[in-house]
This record gives sequence, C-alpha cells and structure tokens, in this order.
Amino acid sequence: MINSRLLLRAALWVRNPPSMGRIKLVFGIIAVAVVIVGIERLGFWPDWATSDRIPRRF
Repeated sequence: MINSRLLLRAALWVRNPPSMGRIKLVFGIIAVAVVIVGIERLGFWPDWATSDRIPRRF
C-alpha cells in the first residue's frame, strides 16, 4: 500500500519542482554515502574511525 504522505509530497514536487542545485546536492550526498560504505566494505576504513561496542552493565 502506498503511503498517502508520499503521494502528497510527489504532487507538491510536480507543482513546484526542486531547483537543479538542490537535486545536485542530494545526489552528491548520496554519492558520498555510497563511497564511504564501499570503502568500509572493501576493508580500507581506518581502525581509529570504527566505533567499538561498549559492554552493557547490569
């Protein structure tokens, strides 16, 4: 089932589309996220940037 909020947002985008700059910004952020995930999956992510789990105390 399609969310009605999604349809409303799509209708607003058709009436007032985002600027080309905003579209480039969104795709740029997505590209940076994909690159970071790819670097992490390939094993090139530095150890100092990886968080360790803290054990829970009861």
